[in-house]
Amino acid sequence: MATLKPFAALRPQPELAGQICELPYDVMSSEEARQIAAGNPLSFLHVSKPEINLPPGTDLYSPEVYAKGKENFQRLIAQGALTQEAKRCFYLYRQIMGAHSQVGLVAAASCEEYLNGTIKKHEFTRPDKEDDRVRHIETLNAQTGPVFLTYRATAAMDEFVARRTALSSDVDFTATDGVRHTAWTVGDAAGIQFITEQFAKIPFLYIADGHHRSAAAARVHQTRRSRGRESAHTSSESNQSRPTSAATSMDESSGFLTVTFPHNQMQILPYNRVLKDLNGLTGEQLLQKLDAVFIINAPGAAKPVRKHELGFFLAGNWYTLHFRPQFATVNDPIEQLDVTLLQKHILDPIFGIEDPRTSKRINFVGGIRGTAELERLVSKGEYACAFSLFPTSIEDLMTIADAGGIMPPKSTWFEPKLRDAMFCHMI
Repeated sequence: MATLKPFAALRPQPELAGQICELPYDVMSSEEARQIAAGNPLSFLHVSKPEINLPPGTDLYSPEVYAKGKENFQRLIAQGALTQEAKRCFYLYRQIMGAHSQVGLVAAASCEEYLNGTIKKHEFTRPDKEDDRVRHIETLNAQTGPVFLTYRATAAMDEFVARRTALSSDVDFTATDGVRHTAWTVGDAAGIQFITEQFAKIPFLYIADGHHRSAAAARVHQTRRSRGRESAHTSSESNQSRPTSAATSMDESSGFLTVTFPHNQMQILPYNRVLKDLNGLTGEQLLQKLDAVFIINAPGAAKPVRKHELGFFLAGNWYTLHFRPQFATVNDPIEQLDVTLLQKHILDPIFGIEDPRTSKRINFVGGIRGTAELERLVSKGEYACAFSLFPTSIEDLMTIADAGGIMPPKSTWFEPKLRDAMFCHMI
């Protein structure tokens, strides 16, 4: 069963939400964040990327950065731009991006269920990135960036959400990127009980985006649980009946901030690849090698329209590549992913890129930037060629997670992104 709990969210004043809420810290550079937040002291980027308030070139992991984030966070609270709910609630969070709409449940998920596998993962995490989020959470004493979860949709939850989102909302604004963000509070006892009972019937939740945030939250919880046990032992010896602050902190840290969406509302965009060079090959030689793996159509389309089809941009031309059957006909759910097939049959043997996580000769471009960005990067001479991919399906992601598998790096790009500061979880 999955455990989702209500919590007393720290939220922006409704009329200020559009100025405060920002994209996640990890989808932009420090310079991009500095430009976005320029002239807006309410921007949450002053909290999530506080290096923008320090001299350029400041070490992103220096103590001064985390301290500045805490200072900016407390300032927003002190001036009333962010205020905390008086009681524990669930929340509904709808995003509309063009023709796409999705509604998620905002709740505190269980760190213990993350650790025991009830909340399933599909990516490895990097220790340095985990450490960064641990320090950010500990310094702020809050989780400010939600983890993006999904579950297999149920009719009962769909119907409940439809009824509640037909009511008046608490927050409703359209961000500068055109994505509309709307929120509702579920604070009544009947609504809270219904949601809790419904998720108790759901066997697993799946991390779509936010592996480092969830891992960091679990680490903070483990640390505070240990402190709480030590404090409880000391308290018992002293015959103190009141709970210690460490124990209270442990209880709050046992959950982590999430927005959980039904799987059939998820929108996954491709994660495309650009290559620095042709590994010593001429364009003609490269196409000959590709012909052994793909059926090549030229001229081709920039965007593939089905699984096992890719777009390839070289020397100003697009080609459509179809994996030949002997390469694509595999049963293993990881091996049949296009990102796996591309790495195994093209990037490694032809381009000499053995590990895309460490190679400096490859880069990854989120599908939100479109294929025009691939053309621009190659045409400017920054890269030699580009591959556009068909998006990985949410069904593939869940199948792999169910099997305990790990997807290749940069397999999925979820849109729209959840806005930081729409909801914060104080721990």
